[in-house]
This record gives sequence, structure tokens and C-alpha cells, in this order.
Amino acid sequence: ISCTWFLNIIQNEFMNGKIDLESTMKLLEKLHMAFDPAHVKHVFKKTVDKRKVHTINIEDFRAIYRTIVHRAEFHELFCAYSPNRKILANTELIEFLKKEQFQTEDTEMAALEVILKYEPIEEVRNRRQLSFEGFIRYMSSEHSSIFKNDHRTVYQDMNRPLCDYFISSSHNTYLISDQLIGPSDLNGYISALLKGCRCLEIDCWDGSNNEPVVYHGHTLTSKITFCSVIHVIDKYAFVASEYPVVLSLENHCSPKQQEVMAEYLENILGDKLLTSTIGESVVTQLPSPEALKYKILVKNKKVGTIEETMLRKGQDSHGETGEIFEEENTSDEEEIDEKTPLYTKSDSSKRKNESKPSAPPRKKSKMKKINIAIELSDLVIYTKSEKFVSFEHSLAYQKCYENNSIGEVRARKFVKHSVDEFVSHTSRFITRIYPKGTRTNSSNYNPQEFWNVGCQMVALNFQTPGVQMDLQNGKFLDNGACGYILKPEFLRNRKSTFNPFNVGRYSKPMSLSIRLISGHQLPPSNLSKTNKADPLVQIEIYGVPEDQAKKKSSVIKSNALSPRWDETFSFTIQVPELALIRFCVEDEISLVANEFLGQYTLPLLSLSKG
Repeated sequence: ISCTWFLNIIQNEFMNGKIDLESTMKLLEKLHMAFDPAHVKHVFKKTVDKRKVHTINIEDFRAIYRTIVHRAEFHELFCAYSPNRKILANTELIEFLKKEQFQTEDTEMAALEVILKYEPIEEVRNRRQLSFEGFIRYMSSEHSSIFKNDHRTVYQDMNRPLCDYFISSSHNTYLISDQLIGPSDLNGYISALLKGCRCLEIDCWDGSNNEPVVYHGHTLTSKITFCSVIHVIDKYAFVASEYPVVLSLENHCSPKQQEVMAEYLENILGDKLLTSTIGESVVTQLPSPEALKYKILVKNKKVGTIEETMLRKGQDSHGETGEIFEEENTSDEEEIDEKTPLYTKSDSSKRKNESKPSAPPRKKSKMKKINIAIELSDLVIYTKSEKFVSFEHSLAYQKCYENNSIGEVRARKFVKHSVDEFVSHTSRFITRIYPKGTRTNSSNYNPQEFWNVGCQMVALNFQTPGVQMDLQNGKFLDNGACGYILKPEFLRNRKSTFNPFNVGRYSKPMSLSIRLISGHQLPPSNLSKTNKADPLVQIEIYGVPEDQAKKKSSVIKSNALSPRWDETFSFTIQVPELALIRFCVEDEISLVANEFLGQYTLPLLSLSKG
């Protein structure tokens, strides 16, 4: 049957007897099978080279199709459940789903769904059976992905306060290259939003003709207008996710141009812009992502309280400004250069004072005055940027709608020396971490160490690929890739004593066994003139320090098309709620060097058994 079905689909293409490489690719597309052009090209070339021609006949095509599509490991699995090695009857498919895929509920319904969705041969489908062709399509589909199907949609409780979530966040979103001389580009915002990013950064400076501009101040990065940035955000904010977007303004504008910014925000974003509280005007806790669906929030410094803002509603505040006084040691948004110590010599004696509530300002720190246009200040509702003084100060004075930005160097010191207070702080207040200023090449830090202590907005340079962005993208695949992930209970509970360095009673050990079977159509090595590589797989666990682990497979020599490992790896994970697993495929180019071929990262608890 499958032979007749196959010939029916392809025979028209062979009316003239033979087809070339381009037609071969088109025909594979028509058969709905994913393929890598490099591998098809190589297999095609091998077929025609023997005969010194550039076309193949119908039998050649069948052989190429089998080489690319009929994977031996699929056939072995299929035959283990199909007595006649041709067809899986409904009952045999149910047995397969139970034993191999660990399906326990509605297995009859699930089997029927697989047949109706993946069986390409009508006759077989009508008999409620699955052919090998159908089995291949099912095994190659999202249905059989290692990522849990029910995590592809929003499944977590979205009705908790904003500070209870990890929020996908980007740093200097307007940059698409380095931090010093590269271009500022609207595509930075588009691509971050399409990846589900929910917190964008906008650096605003006075521009000519009263037009605020966005760029990395005091550098040679190019400028784009604030107006154009807001237009792009308006267009793309809710394409990938319906949950709120936070605009983190790093505001260097004069009050006059701040008013222009406020005008653009209100006129362009319209109803999407959150300009007043939801429900009670006295704010005792942050609203939830659910309550803020399709809303854009402005994160900026603010004059006074939300309650005062609400009392001013309807009044004309044009031309009015307010003043904020801030300690001028390190600006809220500017990381201290790593070379300068966190505490200058003059205030080393004050270091101890930090442990007392309402510690007096550090000696010799000048107070600087910041002027803020009331029109812009009043657009800040639930996301008021507040300078971080100390954990004690926050506990005593900080309001639930005030948040802090802490540079990675300072944050890392807190992780090391004050982890309990840090965890307690992030259970109450939104905390944003950003890369240090010396990362001029837009490199990233490891976000995991800050997720481990509950930081909600761990901002990364989205334009820079690497392990750090792999972890970011992998973590936020969860919960329908909506950009919000509910933090584990022990990072939300204000009485929690969770410590990532000593998990104690928060440990829920889980044993994980991964069987690495095979690879298929891996990218060929850069060193290969054909379609070869010497692939190996690294399996890495990221999480609390105790769970960090890395295991490596053997190397399969010169096979990128269908390498076979059949190796098993075991891990024990103490805090599965924070763990990510990363599969990294590399090409061994020498005994000391490997070349990256590809990777896939996902949350440990999103792994699907089977």
C-alpha cells in the first residue's frame, strides 16, 4: 500500500523520466518531510556521480527518500510493536503509547488522534491503522517533542502579584551589536518582542528640534527617535504574548523633552498605556499579569506616591516638574566599573552600618537633584524605579510598587554575602539585574545565578547568542512562551528561608535518566567538503550550584546524517523547579577543540517522558 501511495504522489514529476536536484527538493517538500538541503544535496550527488549525469530516475528518488526519511532507529521501534512489520493496528499503537510514551489517560483517543493527524495513506487511515510512513511523521512531529505539550500554552496561575513571576527582560534593547559604536535599530525591539520579551529598555536623551532620541549615551552608537521606538512597540507589543509589557526608561532628558515623551506614550499607545490604578487607588499589592493583559507599563523614577498621582487626574500638569534627591555614588542604571571596588575607601567604615534599618547616607556621598516632568511621572503607576540603598532600607521603607535595578557586580556580591536577605527582598519587590558597563562587546552574564535568588527581571543582551541566551530562551519556552513564569513557592513566600547554596528542606530530589539514541541531519562540519562531522553531545544541567552538572557522549566519526549513540546518562537533581537542561551538539575538530553545531535548552520540569 505504501508503495502505491508513494508512486501516486511522485509519478507525475517523472513524466519525462528524470528530475534534477531542485525538483528532488520540491518533491520532498510535497511529501511533507523536513530535510536539510546540505544532506539531500550530498546524497543526490553521490547517486549521480557514479553515472556522470545530473538527473535521477524514479528508483533513485525512492532510494534518496529512504536514506533521508526512513531512519533505522524508527524502524526498529516500529517493528517491535508491529507483528507484520508493515502496519500498527489500533491496539498495537495503544500499547506503544502506554509503554514507550508513558501515556496513561485516554490512550484510545490519543491513538486515534495520532492516526488521523499523521497517517498520510487514506486507505490505512480509514482502517484506523498506522503505516511506517505515518509512524515516521508522528515521531518527527511536535507531538513527540521532548518538550511537554501542555507547557506550550499558558498553564500557570496568572492571578498572582507581578513580583511572583520571572519576567523575560532585555538590556539596551535598541542595540543590535556592541555597546560603543554599533547601530541602534528598531529591529532590536521587534525581535525581542517577537521572542516574548516583556521588559524592554529605552535610553532616552535630548535630541534636536525637541525630539527625544534613543541611543547609548556618551558613545558613538547611532540614534533613533523615541517616537519611532514607541510606534514599533505599539505594533508588536502583544503579537507573541497578551501579558503586560514594561518599558524600562533610562531617562536622561530635560523636563521639556520628558513632556514630549509623555505625549508620545499617551498618543501612540492610547488605551494600551496604563495611566491609572486598577480598582483600589490605595495600593497594597501589585496587580497580576492577568489583570494587566494587553497593558503597557512605564518604569521610571516618580515624584511622590500613586495616591497623589490619582488625586491629580484630570488636572493640567503641563510645565510642572518635581524634584527627587538621590545619593550620587553609583547611578541606579549605571554599573560601577569592576575595577573600582564596591565600597570606596572613605566609606569602608560605613559598610557595617548597612545592616541597621534606615542606615544614614554613606559619608562623602553627594546628593544629586533629578528634575522630573510631572506629566511623565504621572504615567508611572505600578513600576516606580527606586534607588537601591540596602536590604534593610527596603524592608523598612520600600513600597510594593517600587522596584530596584542592581548591576550584576553588586548583585553577585549580594548573592555571595547576603543571600538570605536577597531572597527575602525579591519575594517582596521586583528586582532587575543588568550587565556591567564593561561588557562593551554586549556579552552576557549567567542569568541562572540571579534566578536562583528570585530576581524577576534578569536583563540580557538579546542580540548576543551563546549559552546565556540559550538559558534565557529555554527557560521562557515554558508557560506558553508568554514571557511570565511563576516563581517556585519558596521564592514567593516571604517567610521562606531558601538558600540556593544550602537547599536543605527545600530539596525535592529527582532522578533523571536520559537515553541518547541518535541524531539526524545534523549541520555538517565547517571543515567538511561533503556532509560529514564528528558529532558528540554534551548534556548540561543548570540550576542551584549543587545541581550544576555536565556529561559528554562519545564521538561518532564522520557521520552528521544519522549518528547513533545509544548511551544512557543519569543525574540526580535537588531543586528541579529551578533546573534547566541543555543538549549541545558539537563537532570534534581536534582533541582540544570542538565546533558548535546546535543546541536545545528547556526547563527540567518541561521534559516529556518517552
